Amino acid sequence: MKLDMHCHLDLYNDPKSIISECNKKGLYVLSITTTPKAYIGSNRLVAGFKRIKTALGLHPELAHLRYDELGIFDILLPQVRYVGEIGLDGGSDYKKHAGIQLNVFRHILKKVHSQGGRIMSIHSRGSAEKVVDELKCIDGIPIFHWFTGTKEELKKAIDIGAWFSVGPAMLSSKKGRNIIELIPNDRILTETDGPFATFYGKHLLPWDVDKAIVGISKIWNCEPEFVENKIEENFRKILHFGN
Repeated sequence: MKLDMHCHLDLYNDPKSIISECNKKGLYVLSITTTPKAYIGSNRLVAGFKRIKTALGLHPELAHLRYDELGIFDILLPQVRYVGEIGLDGGSDYKKHAGIQLNVFRHILKKVHSQGGRIMSIHSRGSAEKVVDELKCIDGIPIFHWFTGTKEELKKAIDIGAWFSVGPAMLSSKKGRNIIELIPNDRILTETDGPFATFYGKHLLPWDVDKAIVGISKIWNCEPEFVENKIEENFRKILHFGN
């Protein structure tokens, strides 16, 4: 089983054909949403596809624009198993919204914690240390998507029990490969971040997790089949959460 733990299916030009192809290939895909309102339509798109799940999110880059959708988030949360994309963004374009980002993130984490935790896909660009601090003592499984923090921040994330999803785009940089080398192999999952992420100029598709598997195998100095089996083993571990 191959899996894409962070993909924005609803934002492809032709999501229905992408979803159909994922189904044919037997991929497990976590369809990430950026706003609570988007969750409803996104989840409808994948109805009937057992291996494609939808996560309920409010992206930090949209927090200052969509914070009024937190009420919708609260209503939908009891019916979902996955939450994402959530977190903080310290990029130059979003620093000025740091306060409202933090308020939104704290609200979401408080709700998640009060309902026993969820499997969460976490955004942490330029803010990994703050994100780790907020996640301490929160029930659930945090999966850092495309982690770009320092080695020290990575260690802190590992220490709180975090997981990490990595994709071809992360593997295309030396820093990304260095981070992957430091992630425990029993805490790693695969993603694409399609259609946003690219690899050699091409927008990534969910089945491009194959490229991540090959890249990880080179870092681990093993066969791709070993990586694929390990990723599946890791995924099955987190699936036990909440059961």
